[in-house]
Amino acid sequence: MGDAKVIPFDEGARGRRAAASASGRGAHSASGGAAADGAAAPGIPAQAAGGARTGADAGQEDAAAGPGGGLLGAVAGRLLGDDWDRRVASGLAFLRRRVTGDYEVDEFGYDAELTDQVLMSVLRPLYESYFRVEVRGIENIPAEGGALVVSNHSGTLPLDALMTQVAVHDHHPAKRHLRLLAADLVFVLPLVNELARKAGHTLACAEDAEILLERGEVVGVMPEGFKGIGKPFADRYKLQRFGRGGFVATALKTGVPIVPCSVVGAEETYPMLGNARTVARLLGLPYFPLTPTFPWLGPAGVIPLPTKWVIQFGEPIPTDGYPPEAAEDPMLVFNLTDQVRETIQHTLYELLVQRRSVFF
Repeated sequence: MGDAKVIPFDEGARGRRAAASASGRGAHSASGGAAADGAAAPGIPAQAAGGARTGADAGQEDAAAGPGGGLLGAVAGRLLGDDWDRRVASGLAFLRRRVTGDYEVDEFGYDAELTDQVLMSVLRPLYESYFRVEVRGIENIPAEGGALVVSNHSGTLPLDALMTQVAVHDHHPAKRHLRLLAADLVFVLPLVNELARKAGHTLACAEDAEILLERGEVVGVMPEGFKGIGKPFADRYKLQRFGRGGFVATALKTGVPIVPCSVVGAEETYPMLGNARTVARLLGLPYFPLTPTFPWLGPAGVIPLPTKWVIQFGEPIPTDGYPPEAAEDPMLVFNLTDQVRETIQHTLYELLVQRRSVFF
């Protein structure tokens, strides 16, 4: 079993963290390998080597194998679709690569294949059937090259970040991946840390964002941070401070467009009626939410309300007309930050006026 290949972005990057690595686990037996490499098609009777079958023998073999194979194929087709055989073969090949370590991660720990094959598949039912997300303006994200998507942040839990990631991946014509910048807390939580890195998330710092943008990635940032996601329900859809405009300075340094993104629907998934600050301090959390269902209903209180979502990507704000040193101009950074914030806030108000219902 081999180790996963690690592909560094920049050998000379300052202060890079250790490259993430992954290795396959579990035994890969000879029989398992054979099954992954090729499987006999169901419903096809075995042929006798070098001899002709009598009519009675052929009839008996076809009667035994034909209906069983046909039924199996029909059931598989009903459950997995008409291309079920291709999907099964693809799944077996994917499992074989995971077991043997024949897959790649970058130095941030991003695993593109795992994200496409598994993580997106897990999030997609929530996206399509539960929140019924409607995407608008996806064409405003360029087909190639770097771009910085700046969005509002809300909802007590960061579901809006994950749904935005699915929206870009599934709806953009180029099937682009959104590399999200996340808070420190994400990378100290067990299991969450590993999943976040494999999904392409990285620490919300200027250095990491700059490397990704220079490489031509689509990077997502939510400048409100915990102030946005943990705000009370009474302040829903009212943007909090966007910090000091660090995201604008990074965009100016790399010359990538800034794409404002407005998300409606996330605010009502977990209406935050209160904050148990003492409990939050004991647990080392930025807040401990009190909602109509949590913690009163126990684990059931974690289930989000099935609100109807709209994610709208606005027209990009170009930055390539400014010289790189413009990132050091505090007035320019402030003005562009305010422009992005006002664009998102105005779009949120427009979407709320158009919304018929929170749930439909």
